[in-house]
Amino acid sequence: MILDVDTGIDDALALMLAARHPDLDLRAVTCVSGNTTLANVVANTCAVLDLAGAEDVAVAAGAQRPLIEPARDAAYVHGADGLGNLGLPASGRSVDRRHAVELLRQVLTEAEQPVTLVALAPMTNLALLLRMYPEVATRIDRVVFMGGSASIGNASPVAEFNVWHDPEAAAIVTGSGLELTMYGLDVFHQVVVDAGEVARLADSAAPMVQAVGRLLGYQGESEEPPLRLIGDAGAVCALLAPELMRIERWPVRVELTGLSRGQTIVDRRTRAGEDRVHGTPRAWPELDVVLDVDAPAVVDLFLQALGCRPHP
Repeated sequence: MILDVDTGIDDALALMLAARHPDLDLRAVTCVSGNTTLANVVANTCAVLDLAGAEDVAVAAGAQRPLIEPARDAAYVHGADGLGNLGLPASGRSVDRRHAVELLRQVLTEAEQPVTLVALAPMTNLALLLRMYPEVATRIDRVVFMGGSASIGNASPVAEFNVWHDPEAAAIVTGSGLELTMYGLDVFHQVVVDAGEVARLADSAAPMVQAVGRLLGYQGESEEPPLRLIGDAGAVCALLAPELMRIERWPVRVELTGLSRGQTIVDRRTRAGEDRVHGTPRAWPELDVVLDVDAPAVVDLFLQALGCRPHP
């Protein structure tokens, strides 16, 4: 698998899970601006991989901004450094000097079998890859992405942050013909770790376990209590254990204009509507959409993989 990240807090949790789970073979991590600046994303990614003992995983920097609009961030959620001011030691590893798209192309081309891409960020790097090297699409087994929503948004009333940040990129990827799984806000907010357990983890003497607890308990600039979400790590869990989730296949379109720009419209109608009857056929890409999740089981999967809970 390959992770595409904008490491932030929950990307860090996903990185640790992907690096430590024995059933995953993490070949590379590509970075894009989103939650924080590209420089912060690269530094955070390297520091987290070092913490997880994944010093040999290749890392490359990609797009510094969306395809069309200026870069924006979510510092109010993730802190000035993007990592909740965790204070991890700076990594001394060498970052691949190529653009992330070139690393993606190489890993996909040289892999013994098709590779799964897990996108936890705005999909700018993936869109550039598909436009520059469309032939590598046959080397992609599936794209699992944290993004979108079949209901409400967070960046806007209807749009989720990763898709809203670069809607054109999301439209390119979702319209590519690849097999896609959308792990969106419908389930993102369901997977919560108990406050007492978060406090226990944050007090641990084990560095990675302590980091998990501190990241889960980070409050940001909100006056509300910490959300304690595993967030993006849930998309990795969707790859590991899809049986823990209710996944349905529906037509999905990314809206590119107006007040709903960045919305993922999930057409869950089971019969033709007036739009189709009157000559506007529905020809949208069909995606596997995660609509519900066994939250306690997913939390257990996540915490056990990181040594935060004993295995049964």
